[in-house]
Amino acid sequence: MPAELIKAFELITPIPYAVITSLDAKGKPNAMGASWVTRTSIEPVLMLVSIDHSRYTHEGIEKNKEYVINYLTPEQTKAGWICGSESGRNGNKIKKAGLELIPSTTIKTPTIKDAQVALECKVVSTHETGDHTLFIGEVVAATINPQKTKHLYYTSDNRLIGMDEKGD
Repeated sequence: MPAELIKAFELITPIPYAVITSLDAKGKPNAMGASWVTRTSIEPVLMLVSIDHSRYTHEGIEKNKEYVINYLTPEQTKAGWICGSESGRNGNKIKKAGLELIPSTTIKTPTIKDAQVALECKVVSTHETGDHTLFIGEVVAATINPQKTKHLYYTSDNRLIGMDEKGD
């Protein structure tokens, strides 16, 4: 990637960071850190997550056609980092991260307990974009934790941070 593009992307951070829970091909829960997540429609409510073709999570979402977007809190920073920097292909990173999973309200894929917000999504379309797939999911349920007022952001210097309402 050219240096000016690297600098441009550094300048547009921080960006929201989520942990995507999914089931693998055998039904085992998995979690992956992601910052390429966005809303794409209001009616119906659609959310997009962009996932590299080589990722373990990609296989699971492709097979099971569902995922949960979990916005973790600053108290869950270490867990969020583990989910974003290790693969679940060779071990249980959910356990290593100390996360507890709870049943989702409408889909089989579990939700992360104590997340600020969890959006349960059923895949309605996919689009190949170079080395990633865009999984567009309809939000079929949302869980919020009203006691939690902050979630994580990814920064240009590879950190996860929580910000208050002033952006600090």
